[in-house]
Amino acid sequence: MALPAKLRGKLRIPVVGAPLFIVSNPNLVIEQCKAGIIGSFPALNARPAPVLEDWLKRITSELAEHQDKHPDKIVAPFAVNQIVHSSNDRLMHDVELCAKYKVPVQITSLRAPDEVVASAHSYGGLVFHDVINIKHAKRALQAGVDGLILVCAGAGGHAGRLSPFALVPEVRQFYDGCILLSGSIANGASVLAAQAVGADLAYIGTRFTASAEANATDANKQCIIDSAGEEIIYTNLFTGVHGNYLSRSVAAAGLDPENLPEADKSKMNFGSGGNTKAKAWRDIWGAGQGVGQIHDAPPAAEIVDRLAQEYEQARAALLADQPVPTRLAAE
Repeated sequence: MALPAKLRGKLRIPVVGAPLFIVSNPNLVIEQCKAGIIGSFPALNARPAPVLEDWLKRITSELAEHQDKHPDKIVAPFAVNQIVHSSNDRLMHDVELCAKYKVPVQITSLRAPDEVVASAHSYGGLVFHDVINIKHAKRALQAGVDGLILVCAGAGGHAGRLSPFALVPEVRQFYDGCILLSGSIANGASVLAAQAVGADLAYIGTRFTASAEANATDANKQCIIDSAGEEIIYTNLFTGVHGNYLSRSVAAAGLDPENLPEADKSKMNFGSGGNTKAKAWRDIWGAGQGVGQIHDAPPAAEIVDRLAQEYEQARAALLADQPVPTRLAAE
């Protein structure tokens, strides 16, 4: 594995809880990290801007306190997502706060993250960057990132079109560093599959939207539970960037999921929620094609426990040349 040295021995299973706009909050991040996976949140979720420092203080102190009380337990580091786009007028303010609190990992999206890399590396932090194609991957590597998040077909929210079986091996032809894989990963067997195809970490979002701690409405969580993979639609209407959304939420907003226009890319604003009266993330809910595997909204710690058990069961089944279970054998 090409896991950065700073993360070795710090994870119970090779999973990062993806940053979810509106949904991710300190409660979710803390529980993810205490359960042994990297928890993350978008900096823009902390509003107004001064709230970000409150969040960083709380997460840093509570995780340190938990580690002190449980010295033999794995408590994973946390990450903050920075939207590196011209519409984000908070970027440098948020990056400077992350440097002040020495945030272990920063996740960058939507533009080459040169400024974020320089800041994070100044205190020993890591930077992982979202990409959907080879061009963006090579540009991020020029900026000096510590890992690439390959956002493949089927990932919730902003996502690419390429299969992981295409994108991961192609990136591996020129990059031997850390790869995180995103796209329809909702159980432990899929985490193992991500490693098998060449990734180091699985990047999981939608499964944690349907969790007790997530700042999602009950209706949003229930929509995930009730939906199937075929109900996910891929459109750029709501933010100007193509992404995957729950078609039921699109219909509930009075739009026809089967007949959506293209977006006006000149009006992209990732902090506002998009280009229509119905706002992405608030009214139009992002979700990946793995929704058909999600049947409840338990605490994050329970989700991580299941992922860990499924991961070990899948690995044991492969070693024994047996069919791989995608759900716990006890269920």
